Amino acid sequence: MKFENKRAGGIKSSPSMAIAMAAKKLAAEGCDIIDLSLGEPDFEPPAHVADAACEAIRKGRVRYGVPAGMESLRAAIVSKFKTENRLDYAIDEVMVANGAKQILFDAFLATLETGDEVIIPTPCWVSYGDIVSLHGGEPVYVNCGPDAGFKITAERLEASITPKTRWLMLNSPSNPTGAIYSADEYRALAEVLALHPQILVLSDEIYEHILLKDVPFASFVSACPELRDRTLIVNGVSKAYAMTGWRVGYAAGPKTLIAALNKMQSQSVTSVSTVAQVAALAALTGDQAFVAKAAETFAGRAKIVSQRLAQIDKLDFTPPDGAFYAFIGVTKLLGRTTAEGAVIADDMALASHLLQQFGLSSVPGAAFGAPGFIRLSIAASDRELEGACDRLAAMVRSLAA
Repeated sequence: MKFENKRAGGIKSSPSMAIAMAAKKLAAEGCDIIDLSLGEPDFEPPAHVADAACEAIRKGRVRYGVPAGMESLRAAIVSKFKTENRLDYAIDEVMVANGAKQILFDAFLATLETGDEVIIPTPCWVSYGDIVSLHGGEPVYVNCGPDAGFKITAERLEASITPKTRWLMLNSPSNPTGAIYSADEYRALAEVLALHPQILVLSDEIYEHILLKDVPFASFVSACPELRDRTLIVNGVSKAYAMTGWRVGYAAGPKTLIAALNKMQSQSVTSVSTVAQVAALAALTGDQAFVAKAAETFAGRAKIVSQRLAQIDKLDFTPPDGAFYAFIGVTKLLGRTTAEGAVIADDMALASHLLQQFGLSSVPGAAFGAPGFIRLSIAASDRELEGACDRLAAMVRSLAA
């Protein structure tokens, strides 16, 4: 019996999660696995975050919440935008959701008509396109490779726009490449968007605080205030505060758009866990030393990986400016033969070989709309990263021309 409809049947489970599960299965079977598939900090949130959650439970703050999120948390989000991004949002222009991913679901569920197009620069996060498709939209992938710094240009944006274009998706710092858009680059895109008032902008800024070099972060609306009324900023506490499993994301945008998202949330999950919201409130309003320290840690890890990868022949690698990933070009390895006699046809085959024979879990670039690459998370210990580079180098050496 068939249960899935056409929309559900047309998409796959998250590739990164599927690979992570495969790595966990091998590890459970006794295999020596270094799993760098998921982007998840390997340390705990600040102590005061956990303390706040425990206190909320002890005091019985475990009831239903309102769809938009606790007023105190939304007020803290308003303050965050004002203090860190110089943006003024009213409390009814922000909302809280079960992670940034749910905000994407809510936004596209509320705004897309069948056949509406969403421009997605690639490489991109693995779930963007499938979430668009699941809600009746058409993802329009725009290749933005190393030659463009992994960023969409004004010219490529203009060439991708049609009368059906509804959204432009931006992600800075980028998952998987670590690229960061400058304010000037955003303003160049804004000049194009000014000619197309029907297009909304979704700016995914979840890696805002994970800066690895001296390249500054710019929020899209800070750079392009004239587009404030048709931009949805998406952020959350998962990456900056190592709170991935708490599932708390937040968004800021026009009041009417936020109201539509709240309506979608009221009919789906009702609200975010009150305990998790209390923890997020503590994260945003407490001591922020953790955020800077975490970014410093990731910067050190990125330096280790960059130095090691530079010593491995046949790899193409641009050190990331932000986020916590190494996006590695492997096209020079394709077509080579493994010690077992198999030909490495593509990045999918390479990632599989790397996991099965060398115990290193990565995500193939095809999952990000960028064949010919693999992604490694650097959100792991120095020891694991050194071991991962050793295994990657051994795999490269093992391939015959």
